[in-house]
Amino acid sequence: MNHDASRGAYDDPGHDPRRTGGAADPDGLDAHIAGLPYGVMARETFPRVPEATAPTVPPARQAFAEPEPLAQPETFAEPETERLRGVPAHVGNRPPSYPPHPLGRPSVRDADPFAPFSPVVLLDGAQIGRLTVRAASVRGDSHNWEGSCRQDAMAVTRIGPPEAELLLLAVADGVGSALYSHVGSYQFSRLAAVYLDREAESIYAALCARNEDELRVLATKAVAGAAAELRSGWARAAQHQPRPYADQDYATTLHVLLIPTDGRIRDRVLFSVGDGGLFVLRDGRWEHGDPDGGGELLDTRTEALPHAYRSVKATVLRTVPGEVLLLGTDGITNPLSQKDPEFARRLAGAWGGPEAPSLSDFLWQAQTRAKSYDDDRTVVCVWEEQA
Repeated sequence: MNHDASRGAYDDPGHDPRRTGGAADPDGLDAHIAGLPYGVMARETFPRVPEATAPTVPPARQAFAEPEPLAQPETFAEPETERLRGVPAHVGNRPPSYPPHPLGRPSVRDADPFAPFSPVVLLDGAQIGRLTVRAASVRGDSHNWEGSCRQDAMAVTRIGPPEAELLLLAVADGVGSALYSHVGSYQFSRLAAVYLDREAESIYAALCARNEDELRVLATKAVAGAAAELRSGWARAAQHQPRPYADQDYATTLHVLLIPTDGRIRDRVLFSVGDGGLFVLRDGRWEHGDPDGGGELLDTRTEALPHAYRSVKATVLRTVPGEVLLLGTDGITNPLSQKDPEFARRLAGAWGGPEAPSLSDFLWQAQTRAKSYDDDRTVVCVWEEQA
């Protein structure tokens, strides 16, 4: 019920119950009461009251104790005016051509049962010891315009026992031309974490030894296990559909960063299949190489899961507190790598401070727009406090 309807039903401004029978006409009021059913009240019940006359002698002044001084009312600061961020900022002289907000979206009546329930934005975060995580996955401008679903996915969780615990951060980018790539990215980013958890103690030991070969073997085993389980499930589901199962329908990239939650261990490992990867913010600049080991943290390969499960790349890097790690799909790693450095400078300024931004600030910053970069964008950043 809207406001106007409620006033009409319960609070008619033209109706005053005190004026029934005429508030200025006592006889009319008496007549009204006398006419009430059952004869419960008689006219004599309400004798006239003579008009009061002013007293001829003023009453004696009574003595009262001095009242306690009133406490000063508590003062409150004026409420701050609400600050609205509005449309995400853009780099370059002109904003992108696409509108900066979501338009259509898939319907439940479409043949794809997953897409209608895939949200436009995912936002996550964590505080684990001295590590702070902020993560966002945003539907790209082109998908907003088309009304199609977001094909990127992400995961933020912990794996392994307490004595060998690892923070797991994963991003996956469904291949744009693949019919069910949004399903592949979503399920691979989660099931890979489950299989990596089974190898967590061995991964932890290999990471402490900086043994990249062993890490690659362990990661390949885990990713292959996830791929086999998903393939089997997708093949069974295809039996009830007119389209037969095909690997390329679920094609997705995958990047997983593992960080020991024990702050004494400075090594991290990145597992990668396909384009995207990791940047490190050092001294105000985004770098995608490990200065100690010389390993490349950014991948430009076009390989994709599930068929490329044997192509897992493992890269060990060493970081220090104060550096910011950025794991992302190519929706953010590509503009960070562009020749025009304005995009990189803007995010370095936003995320290069000693404190992590709030979740809402991080989302707004992650949506910084750049012309010609309209793909889905998934980014996970990690800050580490000084000991």
